[in-house]
Amino acid sequence: MLFSGIPFLFYFLPVVAVVYFCLPWRLKNGWLLLASLFFYAWGEPRYVLLMVAAIALFYGYGIATEKCSQKAGKRAWLTLAILTGVAMLGVFKYGDFALENWNLLTGMGVPLLKLALPIGISFYTFQCMSYVADVYWGKVPAQRNIISFGTYVALFPQLIAGPIVRYVDVDRALESRKTTWEDLSEGIFLFLTGLGKKVLLANPLGELTVIFRDADEKSLLFYWLYAIAFALHIYFDFSGYSDMAVGLGRIFGFRFPRNFDYPYISRSVTEFWRRWHMTLGGWFRDYVYIPLGGNRVSRGRWVLNILTVWMLTGLWHGAAWNFVLWGLLFAALLLLEKWLPLLNRLPNLLRHGYVLLIIVVSFVIFNAETLGQAGEDLMGMFGLLPVPLITVESVYYLKSFALLLIAGFVGATPLVRNGAVSLQNRWDGTWALRIAAGGALLLLCTGYLVDGSFNPFLYFRF
Repeated sequence: MLFSGIPFLFYFLPVVAVVYFCLPWRLKNGWLLLASLFFYAWGEPRYVLLMVAAIALFYGYGIATEKCSQKAGKRAWLTLAILTGVAMLGVFKYGDFALENWNLLTGMGVPLLKLALPIGISFYTFQCMSYVADVYWGKVPAQRNIISFGTYVALFPQLIAGPIVRYVDVDRALESRKTTWEDLSEGIFLFLTGLGKKVLLANPLGELTVIFRDADEKSLLFYWLYAIAFALHIYFDFSGYSDMAVGLGRIFGFRFPRNFDYPYISRSVTEFWRRWHMTLGGWFRDYVYIPLGGNRVSRGRWVLNILTVWMLTGLWHGAAWNFVLWGLLFAALLLLEKWLPLLNRLPNLLRHGYVLLIIVVSFVIFNAETLGQAGEDLMGMFGLLPVPLITVESVYYLKSFALLLIAGFVGATPLVRNGAVSLQNRWDGTWALRIAAGGALLLLCTGYLVDGSFNPFLYFRF
Protein backbone atom coordinates (compact mmCIF):
# COMPACT_ATOMS: atom_id res chain seq x y z
CA MET A 1 0.00 0.00 0.00
CA LEU A 2 1.50 3.31 -1.09
CA PHE A 3 1.25 6.46 1.04
CA SER A 4 0.57 8.21 -2.24
CA GLY A 5 -2.31 5.92 -3.19
CA ILE A 6 -6.05 6.45 -2.97
CA PRO A 7 -6.66 3.41 -0.68
CA PHE A 8 -4.18 4.74 1.89
CA LEU A 9 -5.19 8.39 1.71
CA PHE A 10 -8.96 8.02 1.83
CA TYR A 11 -9.59 4.65 3.50
CA PHE A 12 -6.75 3.21 5.57
CA LEU A 13 -5.33 6.37 7.17
CA PRO A 14 -8.67 7.98 8.16
CA VAL A 15 -9.94 4.74 9.73
CA VAL A 16 -6.70 4.09 11.60
CA ALA A 17 -6.50 7.69 12.88
CA VAL A 18 -10.14 7.92 14.00
CA VAL A 19 -10.01 4.61 15.89
CA TYR A 20 -6.59 5.47 17.37
CA PHE A 21 -7.73 8.77 18.85
CA CYS A 22 -10.91 7.19 20.23
CA LEU A 23 -9.12 4.36 22.03
CA PRO A 24 -7.82 4.57 25.62
CA TRP A 25 -4.05 4.73 26.01
CA ARG A 26 -3.58 1.06 26.95
CA LEU A 27 -4.99 -0.06 23.58
CA LYS A 28 -3.24 2.45 21.28
CA ASN A 29 -0.04 0.47 20.67
CA GLY A 30 -1.99 -2.71 20.03
CA TRP A 31 -4.16 -0.93 17.48
CA LEU A 32 -1.14 0.55 15.72
CA LEU A 33 0.52 -2.89 15.63
CA LEU A 34 -2.59 -4.52 14.10
CA ALA A 35 -2.98 -1.68 11.60
CA SER A 36 0.72 -1.89 10.69
CA LEU A 37 0.59 -5.65 10.11
CA PHE A 38 -2.49 -5.18 7.92
CA PHE A 39 -0.69 -2.39 6.05
CA TYR A 40 2.29 -4.68 5.40
CA ALA A 41 0.13 -7.68 4.53
CA TRP A 42 -1.68 -5.57 1.92
CA GLY A 43 1.48 -5.59 -0.18
CA GLU A 44 3.30 -8.62 1.27
CA PRO A 45 0.75 -11.20 2.53
CA ARG A 46 3.29 -14.03 2.30
CA TYR A 47 5.95 -12.28 4.33
CA VAL A 48 3.98 -10.80 7.19
CA LEU A 49 4.78 -13.98 9.14
CA LEU A 50 8.48 -13.29 8.55
CA MET A 51 8.05 -9.92 10.21
CA VAL A 52 6.13 -11.45 13.13
CA ALA A 53 8.94 -13.99 13.54
CA ALA A 54 11.53 -11.16 13.49
CA ILE A 55 9.57 -9.32 16.18
CA ALA A 56 9.46 -12.41 18.40
CA LEU A 57 13.13 -13.32 17.88
CA PHE A 58 14.62 -9.88 18.46
CA TYR A 59 12.27 -9.26 21.40
CA GLY A 60 13.75 -12.39 22.97
CA TYR A 61 17.31 -11.43 22.04
CA GLY A 62 16.91 -8.07 23.77
CA ILE A 63 15.68 -9.59 27.04
CA ALA A 64 18.31 -12.36 26.97
CA THR A 65 21.09 -9.80 26.35
CA GLU A 66 19.99 -7.67 29.29
CA LYS A 67 19.50 -10.59 31.69
CA CYS A 68 22.87 -12.16 31.01
CA SER A 69 25.31 -11.15 33.73
CA GLN A 70 28.50 -12.16 31.94
CA LYS A 71 30.02 -9.93 29.25
CA ALA A 72 30.78 -12.95 27.10
CA GLY A 73 27.17 -14.10 27.33
CA LYS A 74 25.86 -10.67 26.37
CA ARG A 75 28.24 -10.64 23.41
CA ALA A 76 27.01 -14.08 22.37
CA TRP A 77 23.37 -12.94 22.30
CA LEU A 78 24.30 -9.81 20.35
CA THR A 79 26.25 -11.94 17.88
CA LEU A 80 23.26 -14.25 17.46
CA ALA A 81 21.01 -11.23 16.81
CA ILE A 82 23.40 -9.87 14.20
CA LEU A 83 23.70 -13.28 12.53
CA THR A 84 19.91 -13.58 12.44
CA GLY A 85 19.53 -10.20 10.77
CA VAL A 86 22.32 -10.90 8.30
CA ALA A 87 20.85 -14.34 7.54
CA MET A 88 17.45 -12.81 6.78
CA LEU A 89 19.04 -10.34 4.41
CA GLY A 90 21.37 -12.97 2.99
CA VAL A 91 18.60 -15.41 2.10
CA PHE A 92 15.96 -13.03 0.80
CA LYS A 93 18.02 -10.18 -0.61
CA TYR A 94 21.46 -11.51 -1.52
CA GLY A 95 20.95 -15.25 -1.98
CA ASP A 96 20.46 -15.24 -5.74
CA PHE A 97 23.17 -12.61 -6.24
CA ALA A 98 25.66 -14.83 -4.42
CA LEU A 99 24.56 -17.96 -6.30
CA GLU A 100 24.71 -16.22 -9.69
CA ASN A 101 28.27 -15.09 -9.05
CA TRP A 102 29.26 -18.50 -7.66
CA ASN A 103 27.93 -20.17 -10.80
CA LEU A 104 29.75 -17.63 -12.97
CA LEU A 105 33.07 -18.19 -11.20
CA THR A 106 32.90 -21.98 -10.95
CA GLY A 107 30.85 -22.89 -14.00
CA MET A 108 28.44 -24.77 -11.78
CA GLY A 109 24.69 -24.64 -12.17
CA VAL A 110 23.43 -24.27 -8.61
CA PRO A 111 19.71 -23.44 -8.90
CA LEU A 112 18.65 -19.98 -7.76
CA LEU A 113 16.32 -19.48 -4.80
CA LYS A 114 14.05 -17.12 -6.76
CA LEU A 115 12.52 -15.69 -3.59
CA ALA A 116 10.57 -12.45 -3.80
CA LEU A 117 12.23 -9.65 -1.85
CA PRO A 118 10.17 -8.75 1.24
CA ILE A 119 9.33 -5.06 1.08
CA GLY A 120 11.34 -2.95 3.50
CA ILE A 121 13.36 -5.86 4.91
CA SER A 122 16.55 -3.77 4.94
CA PHE A 123 14.86 -1.15 7.11
CA TYR A 124 13.27 -3.33 9.77
CA THR A 125 16.21 -5.75 10.11
CA PHE A 126 18.54 -2.79 10.70
CA GLN A 127 16.16 -1.45 13.36
CA CYS A 128 16.03 -4.84 15.08
CA MET A 129 19.81 -5.30 15.10
CA SER A 130 20.45 -1.78 16.38
CA TYR A 131 17.91 -2.34 19.19
CA VAL A 132 19.81 -5.37 20.52
CA ALA A 133 23.12 -3.50 20.13
CA ASP A 134 21.77 -0.59 22.18
CA VAL A 135 20.59 -2.99 24.89
CA TYR A 136 24.05 -4.59 24.87
CA TRP A 137 25.74 -1.20 25.26
CA GLY A 138 23.30 -0.22 28.04
CA LYS A 139 21.80 2.70 26.11
CA VAL A 140 18.24 1.44 26.62
CA PRO A 141 16.56 -1.18 28.80
CA ALA A 142 15.13 -4.20 27.03
CA GLN A 143 11.45 -3.83 26.16
CA ARG A 144 9.37 -6.24 28.22
CA ASN A 145 6.07 -5.60 26.42
CA ILE A 146 6.06 -7.49 23.12
CA ILE A 147 3.17 -5.37 21.82
CA SER A 148 5.22 -2.21 22.32
CA PHE A 149 8.28 -3.81 20.73
CA GLY A 150 6.20 -5.05 17.81
CA THR A 151 4.82 -1.55 17.36
CA TYR A 152 8.38 -0.20 17.14
CA VAL A 153 9.40 -2.72 14.49
CA ALA A 154 6.22 -2.72 12.41
CA LEU A 155 5.02 0.88 12.80
CA PHE A 156 3.54 1.57 9.37
CA PRO A 157 4.73 5.18 8.85
CA GLN A 158 8.38 4.07 8.71
CA LEU A 159 7.99 0.34 8.08
CA ILE A 160 8.78 -0.06 4.41
CA ALA A 161 10.87 2.95 3.45
CA GLY A 162 12.30 4.49 6.59
CA PRO A 163 13.65 6.65 7.97
CA ILE A 164 15.63 4.09 9.97
CA VAL A 165 14.28 4.78 13.46
CA ARG A 166 16.38 3.60 16.37
CA TYR A 167 14.67 2.26 19.46
CA VAL A 168 16.40 4.87 21.61
CA ASP A 169 14.57 7.57 19.62
CA VAL A 170 11.08 6.24 20.40
CA ASP A 171 11.35 4.18 23.59
CA ARG A 172 9.71 6.85 25.74
CA ALA A 173 7.00 7.52 23.18
CA LEU A 174 6.12 3.82 23.16
CA GLU A 175 5.37 4.05 26.88
CA SER A 176 3.73 7.46 27.02
CA ARG A 177 2.89 10.02 24.34
CA LYS A 178 0.24 12.48 23.34
CA THR A 179 -0.60 14.40 20.21
CA THR A 180 -1.15 18.12 20.61
CA TRP A 181 -3.02 20.26 18.10
CA GLU A 182 0.34 21.67 17.07
CA ASP A 183 1.66 18.14 16.47
CA LEU A 184 -1.44 17.28 14.45
CA SER A 185 -1.19 20.47 12.38
CA GLU A 186 2.51 20.13 11.65
CA GLY A 187 2.23 16.40 11.03
CA ILE A 188 -0.58 16.75 8.50
CA PHE A 189 1.15 19.61 6.72
CA LEU A 190 4.47 17.75 6.57
CA PHE A 191 2.70 14.66 5.24
CA LEU A 192 0.98 16.69 2.53
CA THR A 193 4.23 18.44 1.63
CA GLY A 194 5.87 15.05 1.14
CA LEU A 195 2.85 13.89 -0.86
CA GLY A 196 3.27 16.90 -3.13
CA LYS A 197 6.96 16.13 -3.65
CA LYS A 198 6.14 12.56 -4.55
CA VAL A 199 3.11 13.04 -6.78
CA LEU A 200 3.72 16.45 -8.40
CA LEU A 201 7.49 16.25 -8.87
CA ALA A 202 8.93 12.74 -8.45
CA ASN A 203 6.28 10.91 -10.46
CA PRO A 204 6.44 13.02 -13.65
CA LEU A 205 10.26 13.14 -13.45
CA GLY A 206 10.16 9.36 -13.23
CA GLU A 207 8.03 9.28 -16.36
CA LEU A 208 10.79 11.13 -18.21
CA THR A 209 13.37 8.52 -17.20
CA VAL A 210 11.07 5.76 -18.50
CA ILE A 211 10.58 7.65 -21.77
CA PHE A 212 14.36 7.83 -22.17
CA ARG A 213 14.78 4.09 -21.64
CA ASP A 214 12.05 3.32 -24.18
CA ALA A 215 13.36 5.76 -26.81
CA ASP A 216 14.76 4.25 -30.00
CA GLU A 217 16.92 7.26 -30.82
CA LYS A 218 19.08 8.90 -28.18
CA SER A 219 21.36 11.93 -28.22
CA LEU A 220 23.92 13.62 -25.99
CA LEU A 221 21.22 16.02 -24.85
CA PHE A 222 18.83 13.17 -24.08
CA TYR A 223 21.45 11.32 -21.97
CA TRP A 224 22.00 14.41 -19.83
CA LEU A 225 18.29 15.11 -19.65
CA TYR A 226 17.78 11.56 -18.34
CA ALA A 227 20.64 11.83 -15.82
CA ILE A 228 19.42 15.13 -14.36
CA ALA A 229 15.79 13.99 -14.32
CA PHE A 230 16.71 10.81 -12.43
CA ALA A 231 18.82 12.69 -9.86
CA LEU A 232 15.85 14.96 -9.16
CA HIS A 233 13.40 12.05 -9.29
CA ILE A 234 15.19 9.96 -6.67
CA TYR A 235 15.55 12.96 -4.37
CA PHE A 236 11.90 13.98 -4.46
CA ASP A 237 10.73 10.36 -4.41
CA PHE A 238 12.68 9.37 -1.33
CA SER A 239 12.66 12.68 0.56
CA GLY A 240 8.94 13.04 -0.17
CA TYR A 241 8.24 9.60 1.25
CA SER A 242 10.44 10.37 4.27
CA ASP A 243 8.53 13.62 4.88
CA MET A 244 5.28 11.69 4.76
CA ALA A 245 6.65 9.15 7.25
CA VAL A 246 7.88 11.84 9.66
CA GLY A 247 4.55 13.66 9.35
CA LEU A 248 2.56 10.49 10.07
CA GLY A 249 4.76 9.76 13.06
CA ARG A 250 4.07 13.25 14.40
CA ILE A 251 0.32 12.71 14.02
CA PHE A 252 0.51 9.60 16.21
CA GLY A 253 2.80 11.19 18.80
CA PHE A 254 6.22 9.98 17.57
CA ARG A 255 9.11 12.22 16.58
CA PHE A 256 11.09 10.47 13.88
CA PRO A 257 14.50 11.84 12.82
CA ARG A 258 14.82 13.87 9.65
CA ASN A 259 16.20 11.95 6.69
CA PHE A 260 17.14 14.75 4.24
CA ASP A 261 18.47 18.28 4.58
CA TYR A 262 18.67 19.73 1.05
CA PRO A 263 21.64 17.57 -0.04
CA TYR A 264 21.94 19.18 -3.48
CA ILE A 265 23.20 22.43 -1.99
CA SER A 266 26.32 20.63 -0.67
CA ARG A 267 29.82 21.82 -1.49
CA SER A 268 31.58 18.52 -0.84
CA VAL A 269 30.75 14.84 -1.06
CA THR A 270 31.29 14.62 2.69
CA GLU A 271 28.65 17.30 3.23
CA PHE A 272 26.32 15.57 0.77
CA TRP A 273 26.34 12.42 2.87
CA ARG A 274 25.60 14.43 6.00
CA ARG A 275 22.45 15.65 4.27
CA TRP A 276 21.32 12.61 2.22
CA HIS A 277 19.55 9.61 3.84
CA MET A 278 20.89 10.78 7.17
CA THR A 279 19.48 7.89 9.20
CA LEU A 280 21.27 5.30 7.04
CA GLY A 281 24.57 7.18 7.24
CA GLY A 282 24.19 7.53 11.00
CA TRP A 283 23.37 3.83 11.35
CA PHE A 284 26.48 2.70 9.48
CA ARG A 285 28.61 5.21 11.41
CA ASP A 286 27.42 4.09 14.85
CA TYR A 287 26.96 0.36 14.31
CA VAL A 288 29.69 -0.48 11.75
CA TYR A 289 32.29 2.26 11.32
CA ILE A 290 32.89 3.12 14.99
CA PRO A 291 32.86 -0.53 16.20
CA LEU A 292 35.48 -1.26 13.50
CA GLY A 293 37.66 1.42 15.06
CA GLY A 294 36.59 4.43 13.02
CA ASN A 295 39.53 6.75 12.41
CA ARG A 296 41.25 5.84 15.70
CA VAL A 297 43.37 3.22 13.95
CA SER A 298 46.30 3.10 11.56
CA ARG A 299 45.87 4.77 8.18
CA GLY A 300 45.69 1.45 6.36
CA ARG A 301 43.05 0.11 8.73
CA TRP A 302 41.10 3.36 8.49
CA VAL A 303 41.04 3.12 4.69
CA LEU A 304 39.81 -0.47 5.02
CA ASN A 305 37.07 0.70 7.41
CA ILE A 306 35.94 3.34 4.92
CA LEU A 307 35.91 0.86 2.04
CA THR A 308 34.00 -1.70 4.12
CA VAL A 309 31.33 0.74 5.22
CA TRP A 310 30.76 2.09 1.73
CA MET A 311 30.75 -1.30 0.08
CA LEU A 312 28.07 -2.34 2.61
CA THR A 313 26.21 0.92 1.97
CA GLY A 314 26.15 0.12 -1.73
CA LEU A 315 25.03 -3.47 -1.13
CA TRP A 316 22.32 -2.27 1.27
CA HIS A 317 20.69 -0.57 -1.70
CA GLY A 318 20.61 -3.68 -3.82
CA ALA A 319 22.17 -7.02 -4.72
CA ALA A 320 24.01 -5.99 -7.88
CA TRP A 321 27.54 -4.96 -8.84
CA ASN A 322 26.49 -1.48 -9.89
CA PHE A 323 25.49 -0.79 -6.27
CA VAL A 324 28.88 -2.05 -5.06
CA LEU A 325 30.60 0.22 -7.60
CA TRP A 326 28.38 3.11 -6.52
CA GLY A 327 29.33 2.64 -2.87
CA LEU A 328 33.05 2.26 -3.59
CA LEU A 329 32.96 5.38 -5.79
CA PHE A 330 31.81 7.40 -2.80
CA ALA A 331 34.44 5.76 -0.60
CA ALA A 332 37.13 6.86 -3.05
CA LEU A 333 35.73 10.39 -3.25
CA LEU A 334 35.51 10.74 0.53
CA LEU A 335 39.10 9.56 0.89
CA LEU A 336 40.17 11.98 -1.85
CA GLU A 337 38.55 14.89 -0.02
CA LYS A 338 40.36 13.91 3.18
CA TRP A 339 43.74 13.65 1.45
CA LEU A 340 43.42 16.64 -0.87
CA PRO A 341 42.37 19.60 1.30
CA LEU A 342 42.95 21.78 -1.77
CA LEU A 343 39.42 20.81 -2.87
CA ASN A 344 38.05 22.64 0.16
CA ARG A 345 39.84 25.83 -0.88
CA LEU A 346 38.23 26.08 -4.31
CA PRO A 347 35.60 28.79 -4.88
CA ASN A 348 32.18 27.76 -3.63
CA LEU A 349 30.70 27.75 -7.13
CA LEU A 350 33.32 25.26 -8.36
CA ARG A 351 32.90 23.09 -5.29
CA HIS A 352 29.14 23.05 -5.71
CA GLY A 353 29.43 22.26 -9.43
CA TYR A 354 31.87 19.43 -8.74
CA VAL A 355 29.47 17.84 -6.22
CA LEU A 356 26.47 18.11 -8.53
CA LEU A 357 28.41 16.52 -11.39
CA ILE A 358 29.53 13.66 -9.14
CA ILE A 359 26.01 13.10 -7.84
CA VAL A 360 24.43 13.06 -11.30
CA VAL A 361 27.07 10.60 -12.56
CA SER A 362 26.73 8.42 -9.45
CA PHE A 363 22.97 8.09 -9.82
CA VAL A 364 23.37 7.04 -13.44
CA ILE A 365 25.44 4.12 -12.11
CA PHE A 366 22.90 3.56 -9.34
CA ASN A 367 19.94 3.32 -11.69
CA ALA A 368 21.53 1.05 -14.27
CA GLU A 369 20.30 -2.53 -14.47
CA THR A 370 23.79 -3.81 -15.30
CA LEU A 371 27.35 -2.52 -15.29
CA GLY A 372 27.23 -2.62 -19.07
CA GLN A 373 24.22 -0.32 -19.14
CA ALA A 374 25.92 2.02 -16.64
CA GLY A 375 28.98 2.18 -18.89
CA GLU A 376 26.88 2.86 -21.97
CA ASP A 377 24.94 5.64 -20.22
CA LEU A 378 28.14 7.32 -19.05
CA MET A 379 29.72 7.03 -22.49
CA GLY A 380 26.60 8.59 -23.98
CA MET A 381 26.76 11.48 -21.51
CA PHE A 382 30.40 12.25 -22.28
CA GLY A 383 30.22 11.99 -26.06
CA LEU A 384 31.86 8.56 -26.43
CA LEU A 385 28.97 6.99 -28.33
CA PRO A 386 28.13 7.58 -32.00
CA VAL A 387 24.96 9.52 -31.23
CA PRO A 388 23.99 13.04 -32.37
CA LEU A 389 24.29 16.02 -30.06
CA ILE A 390 20.56 16.67 -30.25
CA THR A 391 17.52 15.17 -31.92
CA VAL A 392 14.04 16.45 -32.56
CA GLU A 393 12.75 14.01 -29.94
CA SER A 394 15.17 15.16 -27.24
CA VAL A 395 14.39 18.84 -27.90
CA TYR A 396 10.68 18.03 -27.68
CA TYR A 397 11.08 16.42 -24.25
CA LEU A 398 13.35 19.21 -23.04
CA LYS A 399 10.63 21.74 -23.90
CA SER A 400 7.86 19.54 -22.50
CA PHE A 401 9.59 19.01 -19.14
CA ALA A 402 11.38 22.37 -18.84
CA LEU A 403 9.00 23.87 -16.27
CA LEU A 404 9.03 20.66 -14.24
CA LEU A 405 12.84 20.60 -14.24
CA ILE A 406 12.97 24.25 -13.14
CA ALA A 407 10.49 23.48 -10.36
CA GLY A 408 12.72 20.56 -9.36
CA PHE A 409 15.83 22.74 -9.27
CA VAL A 410 14.08 25.30 -7.05
CA GLY A 411 12.40 22.67 -4.87
CA ALA A 412 15.73 20.99 -4.16
CA THR A 413 16.95 24.17 -2.44
CA PRO A 414 15.69 25.84 0.77
CA LEU A 415 14.14 28.72 -1.22
CA VAL A 416 10.55 27.48 -0.94
CA ARG A 417 10.90 26.63 2.74
CA ASN A 418 12.51 29.97 3.57
CA GLY A 419 9.79 31.79 1.68
CA ALA A 420 7.09 29.93 3.60
CA VAL A 421 8.78 30.64 6.94
CA SER A 422 9.10 34.32 6.04
CA LEU A 423 5.41 34.45 5.13
CA GLN A 424 4.45 32.80 8.42
CA ASN A 425 6.55 35.26 10.39
CA ARG A 426 4.84 38.20 8.71
CA TRP A 427 1.34 36.83 9.03
CA ASP A 428 -0.27 35.41 12.16
CA GLY A 429 -2.63 33.11 10.27
CA THR A 430 -0.36 30.06 10.35
CA TRP A 431 -3.28 27.68 10.73
CA ALA A 432 -5.17 29.23 7.84
CA LEU A 433 -2.03 29.16 5.69
CA ARG A 434 -1.41 25.49 6.43
CA ILE A 435 -5.03 24.58 5.75
CA ALA A 436 -5.06 26.47 2.45
CA ALA A 437 -1.71 25.13 1.25
CA GLY A 438 -2.39 21.60 2.49
CA GLY A 439 -5.86 21.54 0.96
CA ALA A 440 -4.53 22.72 -2.38
CA LEU A 441 -1.79 20.06 -2.34
CA LEU A 442 -4.28 17.33 -1.47
CA LEU A 443 -6.64 18.35 -4.28
CA LEU A 444 -3.84 18.53 -6.84
CA CYS A 445 -2.34 15.22 -5.80
CA THR A 446 -5.71 13.49 -5.75
CA GLY A 447 -6.37 14.73 -9.27
CA TYR A 448 -3.06 13.28 -10.47
CA LEU A 449 -3.68 9.97 -8.69
CA VAL A 450 -7.24 9.58 -9.94
CA ASP A 451 -5.90 10.22 -13.44
CA GLY A 452 -3.82 7.07 -13.02
CA SER A 453 -0.42 8.73 -13.24
CA PHE A 454 2.93 6.96 -12.87
CA ASN A 455 3.20 6.18 -9.13
CA PRO A 456 5.89 3.62 -8.19
CA PHE A 457 8.24 4.04 -5.27
CA LEU A 458 11.91 3.33 -5.89
CA TYR A 459 13.04 2.51 -2.33
CA PHE A 460 10.49 -0.28 -1.83
CA ARG A 461 13.07 -2.60 -3.37
CA PHE A 462 15.51 -1.89 -0.56
